[in-house]
Amino acid sequence: MQSATGGEPGGSGEPDTPADSDVPEDPEDVPGTPDGTPLPGVGPWDGPWPDDARYDPELLALGDRRNVVDRYRYWRREAIVEDLDRRRHSFHVAIENWQHDFNIGSVVRTANAFLAAEVHIVGRRRWNRRGAMVTDRYQHIRHHPNLAALTAWAHDQELQVIGIDNLPGAVPLETVDLPRRCVLLFGQEGPGLSDSAREYVDRCVSIAQFGSTRSINAGAAAAIAMHTWIRQHAPLPPPQA
Repeated sequence: MQSATGGEPGGSGEPDTPADSDVPEDPEDVPGTPDGTPLPGVGPWDGPWPDDARYDPELLALGDRRNVVDRYRYWRREAIVEDLDRRRHSFHVAIENWQHDFNIGSVVRTANAFLAAEVHIVGRRRWNRRGAMVTDRYQHIRHHPNLAALTAWAHDQELQVIGIDNLPGAVPLETVDLPRRCVLLFGQEGPGLSDSAREYVDRCVSIAQFGSTRSINAGAAAAIAMHTWIRQHAPLPPPQA
């Protein structure tokens, strides 16, 4: 059973907390917009309040401006996480954090969109949440001090560790059937997977490129790899009303 703020109790990795951020925790808490454009979301609840413990009285009274899909409007954060936990997929995402990579927030946001089981931060505990757009509040995040700890945890959970990088000998992602239970591991912007990561992964796959640039950024690579897993293993969600 997972906690609402991190990984499974008793796991070798440590759940991440907002204190590990070096940017303001919640840009959604800022009321209004300086240029007068309409606020996102919905205003106060119109009519009798629902008799349902999932709803947050404060949001019902003041409105819900959070970055959530319509089905979760006015819900308490804990209720949203609990509902997501019933449907989470079996793939995990891990990213190395030796240089305080700005892509990590984007990776977390994409992992939330594709309902990854957990995101694993490897290396430095502090990471830049700005690109996450507050989606880390709804995503289980676990910290590992090094790759040995990550891979030990993954293998204990019977998860294969799949490195994503354009390295010699890597198998094209476009030709691979990704394991249903796996950790997709990404390196830093620029250097890619560290030398030690290449020693720990069970296999390495690459993303085909056709232009002049040497690489795509880690956030884009993560989105491509996660969506590949979704196409191979996940049924499409029902249309939103």
